[in-house]
Amino acid sequence: MDFSKTWSTAYFRGRTLRRAGGMFDANFYDVQTDEEFWVSGPKRDRTDTRYGPSNPEIEPEAVDTYRAFLEGASLPGRENG
Repeated sequence: MDFSKTWSTAYFRGRTLRRAGGMFDANFYDVQTDEEFWVSGPKRDRTDTRYGPSNPEIEPEAVDTYRAFLEGASLPGRENG
């Protein structure tokens, strides 16, 4: 997943997702389909899911970055906060 410079737009698997408030159970929506999504970053305590304990599904290309994050590394693009 990539984000715009302002973090208001996310790009994921060919979709363009825009951040929006006021949605019941989402914080982004697909600009082409209006499908809603909850987008959130990982947490070092592994409580990554929105509701209750669960093992998150990690995209294969993000596994190494996720493991490094769990070991204390910064997330790409978030090195300064």
